Amino acid sequence: MLRDPRLAKNHARFACLGLCVVLSACEPGILDPAGPIAAGERSIFFNSLAVMLAIVVPVIILAFAFGWWFRAGNTRARHLPEWAYSGRLELLVWSIPALAIMFLGGIAWIGSHDLDPPKPIASKARTMTIEVVATDWKWLFLYPEQGIATINRLVVPVGTPVKFRITSAGVMNSFFVPQLGSQIYAMSGMDSTLHLRADKAGRYRGLSAHYSGEGFADMNFFVDAVPQASFDRFVATAKGGQGKTLDWNEFIAMAHPSRNVRPASYPRLQPGLYDQIVMKNGAPEGEKAKDGREQ
Repeated sequence: MLRDPRLAKNHARFACLGLCVVLSACEPGILDPAGPIAAGERSIFFNSLAVMLAIVVPVIILAFAFGWWFRAGNTRARHLPEWAYSGRLELLVWSIPALAIMFLGGIAWIGSHDLDPPKPIASKARTMTIEVVATDWKWLFLYPEQGIATINRLVVPVGTPVKFRITSAGVMNSFFVPQLGSQIYAMSGMDSTLHLRADKAGRYRGLSAHYSGEGFADMNFFVDAVPQASFDRFVATAKGGQGKTLDWNEFIAMAHPSRNVRPASYPRLQPGLYDQIVMKNGAPEGEKAKDGREQ
């Protein structure tokens, strides 16, 4: 049955419109970087994509070209039933994939070293330290230099490199802010390091990229990249709050499994709490004291 061309065109338009609506709900992630690490990852992505498309596109075109040229009605096409080998063709067939692998390997090798998570970011600004603890099912951020802590909210000054020390108080998780850069695992008893920097003011979504139980989908937080003056006001506001001091006992209560926890802050932070959490979760069974220190 023949279809009305105008009806088919309208269906195509509605399909494209529906696709645009669906895609508009997607987050840009590394395609819209807000820092040097995410920008480097975007470059690796597009460079690798270009190398692969340089092979895939010609192959697709040649597949249709060969099918058209060697069709049954083309009397000019030569049929060679006895043909079995061509050195030039073998060289072409094997050299192109080999070169592609070399290019992709070089891109991955250079990028892996340039964007190595423990590698500090070169900057005139002094690097600040933020300690991250994954719990069930929320994120705890400790600011040892400022003496405060927050839950499910991370505030950083624009243009300042941040050294994240990352661990977990329970099962393995993964700390990831797509628009700022690399994800890194948060593991119990381990102290992982990640360096990031936000070069543009804004609010960026952070999440856990590793399944960690029934509350995994709720392990989201926001990163607010603000000017230094706004960051100083944030610290002053947190210090002026009426909350409790975040010490070991308060941490144990906070780390109890919970979901959909609203952002909160602690005006005071026990010095060395992060190291205490790492030591507690890394000590063998039978060697853990009640205060979290090794016996």
